[in-house]
Amino acid sequence: MLVQLVRPLVRTQVQMLTQAQSASGKLVGMVSQWLGYLGIHAEVTQLKTAGDRIQVSLCVGKPEQCTEAEWQKILGNLNQDPSTAIETDALTYLALPPGQQSKVQRLLAAILQASGQDPLADWATLRPRLAAMGLSEAMLEGVHSALKVSMPMELLVEQLEPEVAAFVLSKAIHIALLDQQISTAEDTALKALLNAVDRPAVA
Repeated sequence: MLVQLVRPLVRTQVQMLTQAQSASGKLVGMVSQWLGYLGIHAEVTQLKTAGDRIQVSLCVGKPEQCTEAEWQKILGNLNQDPSTAIETDALTYLALPPGQQSKVQRLLAAILQASGQDPLADWATLRPRLAAMGLSEAMLEGVHSALKVSMPMELLVEQLEPEVAAFVLSKAIHIALLDQQISTAEDTALKALLNAVDRPAVA
C-alpha cells in the first residue's frame, strides 16, 4: 500500500520539477519529503548540479525508529555537535496562505478520524507523536481545533491544490501508520489525497 502511494506521488513531483521556473526550491522540499516517508527528518543545506547529477547536502535529524539514547550514541560516534534547524515542512506550512493552512488542518484531522479511534480523547498521547513528525505548534493547534468540527474527506479534497495535497499526503501516510496498519477508511482517505495530487491545478 505504501509503495503504491509513494511512487505515483514521486512521479507527480518529478513532473512538477520539469514545469517549475525555479526548480531548486521545489527540489529542496521534495528531498526532505521523500526522506520523510522513511521517518527521517532532513533539511537540505546545499543543492547544485554536477554534470548529469545533482549534489545534495543534508542536515539529518533523529529518525522516528531511533530512540533518543541510540541517537545520542550515534552523534557521539560521529563526533558531531547537535544542531537545531527549522524543518523544511514547517517552513512550507508557514509559507502557505491562511486559507490553505486551514485546508491542511482539516485534512489531517480527517485522516486522524479515519483511524476509527477518538483523536480528541487520545490527544494527549497523539500530540507528541504528531510533533515528532514535524508538525509545528501552529499546525497542531489548528488540527486540534479541526477535530472538533469534522468534515468528510470527499468535500475536503474538492478543488484541492495538488501541491497542498502532496504536502498533506506526506504527513497523512505517517499518521495512518501510527498503529502499524491502514484501515479501510484510511485507505480511502489516502487514495482521495493521491487523486488530488494527480489532478491538474484549478486555474
